[in-house]
Amino acid sequence: MNATHSGGRGAPDLSRPVVLDLHGVTDKTAFMNRCVRALPLPVWFGRNWDALADCLADMRRPMAIVVTGWQAYAEASPDEWGIAEEVFSAAARASVEGLTVLLSLGGLEDPTDRPAQGSDD
Repeated sequence: MNATHSGGRGAPDLSRPVVLDLHGVTDKTAFMNRCVRALPLPVWFGRNWDALADCLADMRRPMAIVVTGWQAYAEASPDEWGIAEEVFSAAARASVEGLTVLLSLGGLEDPTDRPAQGSDD
């Protein structure tokens, strides 16, 4: 899966995506911490898969999310990464406002702006 389709009416602005940088992430806790830092999630976000799916589907405006540096997480925790992909896909389909999730295969990352490895543990 390299992209999920926008499920809602709005067209996300692909020229101004929200970047979810997963460099250094190898487990669910670090993944959820990165989501909290990068995405406009409500303060009550429960840091679990169901809450992430609900929050993403309920965004109040069209949004494009570009996920970078995800490959190490996918390799270290393939089952968790599979769930993350399902969450992104389900949220994009359920989104009323329009959500697009794109997986970067490279080229978008700024190596000088990476969070320190293990900074979310």
